[in-house]
Amino acid sequence: MIAYLERVSIPEPNNNEDDDVSLLRNSLEDLQLQGSIDYGPTGSASKDFGGMQITKPLAVIRPAGAEDIAKVIKLASRLPNLTVAARGNGHSINGQAMADRGLVIDMKSMESYNKIEVRRHPPCADVGGGALWADVLKRCVPFGLAPRSWTDYLDLTVGGTLSNAGVSGQAFRYGPQTENVTELEVVTGKGEIVTCSRNENSQLFFSVLGGLGQFGIITRARVLLQPSPQMVRWIRVVYSEFSEFTRDAELLVSQEEGGESFDYVEGFVFVNSDDPVNGWPSVPLDPNHPFDPAGIPTSAGPVLYCLELVLHHRENDRPSSVNLVVDRLLGQLRFCKKLRFEVDLKYVEFLSRVKVAEQQAKANGIWDAPHPWLNLFVSKRDIADFDRLVFNTILQHGIGGPILVYPLLRSKWDSRASVVLPEGDIFYLVALLRFSLPYPKGPPASIIPKRIIESPLSD
Repeated sequence: MIAYLERVSIPEPNNNEDDDVSLLRNSLEDLQLQGSIDYGPTGSASKDFGGMQITKPLAVIRPAGAEDIAKVIKLASRLPNLTVAARGNGHSINGQAMADRGLVIDMKSMESYNKIEVRRHPPCADVGGGALWADVLKRCVPFGLAPRSWTDYLDLTVGGTLSNAGVSGQAFRYGPQTENVTELEVVTGKGEIVTCSRNENSQLFFSVLGGLGQFGIITRARVLLQPSPQMVRWIRVVYSEFSEFTRDAELLVSQEEGGESFDYVEGFVFVNSDDPVNGWPSVPLDPNHPFDPAGIPTSAGPVLYCLELVLHHRENDRPSSVNLVVDRLLGQLRFCKKLRFEVDLKYVEFLSRVKVAEQQAKANGIWDAPHPWLNLFVSKRDIADFDRLVFNTILQHGIGGPILVYPLLRSKWDSRASVVLPEGDIFYLVALLRFSLPYPKGPPASIIPKRIIESPLSD
């Protein structure tokens, strides 16, 4: 969920702003960029999705391609007090995609450079760093292909998520998005345009993957593809005990590749009450199948847990055949048997589910509310204490938004990349995705859609 985080240096206070702008304008005009430069009102470049900071950049650069970005970075390298931030779709949380009295590079403006070229042999796509993952999906599906690893929210830029990690329910199998690219084009801090891969300029390749933009700006990427699934069975099952929830989640993500298993594994915490945002109503997938609290054990505490699972299948598969596979896989789990929810969706509809929630949020006027989110990795060793002290104590009444928690496998993350991980073979992603709104227990159900955003560690 974090956007481009590229910064070149830290600005120092300067009281001669008019002189700064005049000098910078002259220097930028001398670059003769193919794109454009905005010196006036900066609009969206002054804020980000987090909504907790507002800054005023001196200029917004709208590059035509990597060459323009390289020229800007070279200029910045000669001006030690000038900050440069590359901005994807602005989904940073704490101002990382902004530049106070600096330069913001609008990566999405490179329309011709952000084109998506799909190859069948081997299956991959060459994608501009400012392209949205939603557009990558639209381009690949007609070829019967799709990327292997996603974020839950797709209106994020390719370069933005690769600069972080790019994590979702497929990461237990294919690793994060950083593990699913074979080649990058990067503009370095010296303003050089470099092609890199695992075998060519490998130090730069692994540094920029998860490097938060501190080693360069990703301008193109070669993304691995696979045959696109047609349909999914989307399932949610509820637990009252955290130990059983984690036991089953770890079992599912640790199953051998090639065998019968789910294709997506995530989880979340919700309040054991009828709270319309934080509680039982946030779980069902089908309005005709409501949450029945009679299925909750009397020993349950203030919060409950939900495993969210997906099984891919073909459009012409018989429902009875899919049911048999699902029942076999669920048969090994210890969830509350009366609290099982499932629907069938087209694969593209499932991947686009958060976009629908976004449209509802914009219509209700809450999309622009502040998003004081927290995303972190917690070791398997510490996750039970985290549950006891945080989920069941501090957050036992919810946060007015989703609380995600699910396991990931360290073996799926290349240790040479810049992402910092906890110790141990299994660790947990925890995401507290709070909407800051003037309601004591979060907004009413009519205002905020279920699982409004589910996309940690992205753009």
